[in-house]
Amino acid sequence: MSAIRAKVAGRALSAGDRLPSIRSLALTMGVSPSTIVEAYDRLAAEGLIRARRGSGFYVSPTVTSPLALTEVEPRRDRAVDPFWVSRQSLDADESVLKPGCGWLPPDWMPEEGLRRAVRALARTEASVLTNYGSTSGSLALRRLLLTRLAEDAIEASIDQLMLTGSGTQGTDLVCRFLLRPGDTVLVDDPCYFNFRALLRAHQVKIIGVPYTPAGPDVARFEAILAAERPRLYITNSALHNPTGATLSLPTAHRLLTLAAAHDLTIIEDDIFGDFEPERSPRLAALDGLARVIRIGSFSKTLSASVRCGYIAARADWIEHLVDLQVATSFGGPSPVATDIIARVLAGGSYRKHMDELRHRLTRTRRDMARKLHALGLEPWLMPRGGFFLWCRLAGRQDATAVARAALEEDVVLAPGNVFSASETAPDFMRFNVAHMNEPRMWDVMRRALKAQRE
Repeated sequence: MSAIRAKVAGRALSAGDRLPSIRSLALTMGVSPSTIVEAYDRLAAEGLIRARRGSGFYVSPTVTSPLALTEVEPRRDRAVDPFWVSRQSLDADESVLKPGCGWLPPDWMPEEGLRRAVRALARTEASVLTNYGSTSGSLALRRLLLTRLAEDAIEASIDQLMLTGSGTQGTDLVCRFLLRPGDTVLVDDPCYFNFRALLRAHQVKIIGVPYTPAGPDVARFEAILAAERPRLYITNSALHNPTGATLSLPTAHRLLTLAAAHDLTIIEDDIFGDFEPERSPRLAALDGLARVIRIGSFSKTLSASVRCGYIAARADWIEHLVDLQVATSFGGPSPVATDIIARVLAGGSYRKHMDELRHRLTRTRRDMARKLHALGLEPWLMPRGGFFLWCRLAGRQDATAVARAALEEDVVLAPGNVFSASETAPDFMRFNVAHMNEPRMWDVMRRALKAQRE
């Protein structure tokens, strides 16, 4: 396949040209004819070539230039906004280093456990491989999740839990359910940048509340609720993204008191909760899912490829959210994805994987913080767990300019203002410590920082 693509890209083969016969190409490449048949069939499925009955394979007439056959890099000249880091991280090829991304490297994930689940999946009933997902998602996985919620002191029934295609889809469904264009939504400042990107799509007014090591600034939170009457507040209680902070119990109680007084609904995104060494307070547990909606997924701990999220909320809200999922996705998440995740969770290997991951991250956070300190970057705090360090650049350097300079050398960084609704973090940067072992990254960082100082 690569050989044919290269010939087309180099114009040795043009639109309409006939490809070598299966037998002759097999002899030339020293492989079996069945290998060539497989390659041609795959290229035909991609649309690069076409088969003509009784005549052979030809380059597709729609192929007009090599650019149609190669990976196009993400636009680097776009504005550095909440979409910028996502675009650079998701679209870049494997040669690009990504200390600004929000997920773990493949070799940190439980590959063997996933492979065992996939092998078992191949032997399961055909309906799992062919059918739509049920509207609320796999009952087996939901039962496993109820047990996990109980570990956080969240007592929920099966009708208070639904599965979604991802954690992001779960947040989107709640926003569709609760919000109308022009509503006000409160987020932490700084916060996970895709919260802002998603809310922008819902055409709402976004207001940030300053975040402290114990949670949102309670005085500012109260003032904003009184002045702006927000409909919704979105936050991470455990290992806050990007700061790594953890909500304190007094702050949690005060937030819930204020939310009740001002009829505020809270989305508690718990995607990083399993990285905690010991469980910290959860708003959903203290509130009993009355006005707090719990959202989670396994994309950070198991696989971002086998995606599945969940929503835990009031039963009457779940009923409406299920209807919304039917309207937008025609059913719950893929039975293939939910079967794989359920098998990994039920097999017992997940807990061992997370124990090992927490220990590994503890060492890595310490080592990377020391290296960042040597470059003049200081962590805002040392998190209890997780893989993020929220760091201030020495001398109030412009993090956006540093990120642009690093991108020119194929290193994706995450500058502070993409996380800040008020754009008050120009000298901050979020680092993913699991992606910082490559020496080339540190060389690029040194040059980018030096260029800014000069």
